[in-house]
Amino acid sequence: MQRKIRELIADLEKAGFINRGGKGSHRNFTHPRGSMPITISGKPGGDAKPYQERAVRESIEETKK
Repeated sequence: MQRKIRELIADLEKAGFINRGGKGSHRNFTHPRGSMPITISGKPGGDAKPYQERAVRESIEETKK
C-alpha cells in the first residue's frame, strides 16, 4: 500500500524540516542542516510517488550526518 502525501509531510516535520510554503499543491521544506530544499507536490490525501518517498528518505538521512 502506498503512503500518503500527508505521511511524508509528517515525517519531514518530525525530522525538523520547516514548511516554507509554495504555490498550489507544492510545499517547500528546508532544514537548518540540509543543503537543498525539498519540494513535495500533491494533495495531502493523494498517494505518494516512489520518487517522492525516496527524496524524503534521502533528505532526512542527509540531516542526520
